Amino acid sequence: MNGSLAANAGLLSGIVQGVSGSAADCAVCAPAPYLAQCQAALAGSPVDWGAQDVSAHTGGAYTGEVSAAMLADFACRFVIVGHSERRAYHAESSALVASKAIAALDAGLTPIVCVGETLAEREAEQTFVVVRHQLGAVLDKVGERLNQIVVAYEPVWAIGTGKTATPAMAQEVHAHLRAQMAEVNAIVAGGVQILYGGSMKPDNARELMAQPDIDGGLIGGAALKAADFLAIIHAAAPN
Repeated sequence: MNGSLAANAGLLSGIVQGVSGSAADCAVCAPAPYLAQCQAALAGSPVDWGAQDVSAHTGGAYTGEVSAAMLADFACRFVIVGHSERRAYHAESSALVASKAIAALDAGLTPIVCVGETLAEREAEQTFVVVRHQLGAVLDKVGERLNQIVVAYEPVWAIGTGKTATPAMAQEVHAHLRAQMAEVNAIVAGGVQILYGGSMKPDNARELMAQPDIDGGLIGGAALKAADFLAIIHAAAPN
């Protein structure tokens, strides 16, 4: 929950100017009130845009909700579902996250499905159990549309704390997630993008993304400064 019209204008302009020449896929996922601004600023550029959440409902008496069709009206390509903050602060269940992913797919959007464990769960050696349950709920509903989703692993204990899973730790979980998707469709699983979302920054991005199953980043605080975000983008696909 960051941004203003003025701040966004400078940030988006800086990203567009600096992203030229990079072969990396990149997008910004903004708060819903600013999606029109993103559409105006980014249309025709190499940068896609999307939303931070979506309703599981298609429309009706759900005051305050934003439907996938509404996001599509602003030419969104992506929408984040199941972010750890939504799970923690809004008690979103894995079943609800799965329903949101389906709503996004039905509207032609690409859901970025977030999974991840808390510090207590990691210390209890429950990481694989937790992420398997979270992703499994989505896989059960997605079925043959597995190739239309993006997965993001965000260890909750490493978000905004300055702590980061080591590349080896992150790779281990990413490999587990890819193996789980391979149980559904071994042919498609290798091509599903799995992003790392635990405090990826300019100084660790290249090493993290060098891992075989880390395909990119779900960037939080570092995306609020154009220079930092661009450094990560260029680390993903060096010129």
